[in-house]
Amino acid sequence: MKQLMAVGLLVIGASVIFILAQKRSPAPAENDRANAVQTNTTQQPQPTTSGQTDNQPAPTKASACTLPMSQAPDIGGLKLGMTLEQVLALFPGSKEDSEVRAELARPASPVGMSSLSINPQKYESKGNFTRIKQFSLTLLDGRVATFNAGYNGPKWKDVDEFVTKFAEERNLPAADAWEPYVGLDTQLKSLKCDGFEVSVFAGGEGGNLNYVQAKDLVAEQELRDRRKKAREKAASEAKP
Repeated sequence: MKQLMAVGLLVIGASVIFILAQKRSPAPAENDRANAVQTNTTQQPQPTTSGQTDNQPAPTKASACTLPMSQAPDIGGLKLGMTLEQVLALFPGSKEDSEVRAELARPASPVGMSSLSINPQKYESKGNFTRIKQFSLTLLDGRVATFNAGYNGPKWKDVDEFVTKFAEERNLPAADAWEPYVGLDTQLKSLKCDGFEVSVFAGGEGGNLNYVQAKDLVAEQELRDRRKKAREKAASEAKP
């Protein structure tokens, strides 16, 4: 009798364990859904180290500009390569200005560099210099190698808006062909062509720090070569 009771208890215990195990295990359909979710997640394209997904194109760089020096932009008639006399002719009365005369009296550097600053609003200028508060020029052998035009406004949304306006008026490539300056992407952009480079900056309260800088790349290279030769000569003469 006792043996029969023991067997009965064992059967009942096994049945309980089986039922509990069935309740804990997910149904086959649920397992299939879990596997499907895992598979779909694995198949999605993952971001690359550049921040782009495998099926997205990488950002493109600004396109190259092949414009020659002859197509370098001017501002109100002021342009690269002009002689000092041609520059002063744009600003009648500048030759008699004491500040300008003082700058002109300074001799050029040993490598042929000189500089000049002009405030167009002081004269009855021949060109269109609206909003330009000052020009800063460097000359190599008496010709304009660089000029910087400082503007008093307007306020631009970003540098692309300024570049677009400037480029359209001078038949230059559009803003997307200009290279942004790292760290000042929304404020400063440059366009480097075969014979010249132009930089445009937008900023300041009401745009009072806006500027455009133009650079003669041939003159810049010539200046580098002269400075290098001057250093080499000085080093040679310094040897005992």
